[in-house]
Amino acid sequence: MIPKSFFDKAVRAAAILFLPVCAGVLGGELGPSTGEPPFWDKAVHFTAYFILSALAVTALRFRKKALLAMLALIVLGAALELIQGMIGRDMSALDEIANTLGVIAGAAAVWVIRAALVRFRPTD
Repeated sequence: MIPKSFFDKAVRAAAILFLPVCAGVLGGELGPSTGEPPFWDKAVHFTAYFILSALAVTALRFRKKALLAMLALIVLGAALELIQGMIGRDMSALDEIANTLGVIAGAAAVWVIRAALVRFRPTD
């Protein structure tokens, strides 16, 4: 049986980690381009937004708030792509597609894991 405190600690950890991870994503998106190969660039975008989404959905216990956070992350990714075009970096619709897919996959992963674990959660 998984103790209730495990779930509470996971929520707290996700909430604490969200802002530093978000700051890292902002720095990566707005910092100088590293010139990585196109596939690697899309994988980095997907992974960054997967992690952001997973943290947000874990921290927000209610589905409605999680859906709003997902929408906010998708809008953030689009805004950062537009800003990249203004600061001399390449703006890419494919990057935003990778961001969006990462957001959806991160949330889905948390929901699947949460559903699998919930039956082991003690009833108080």
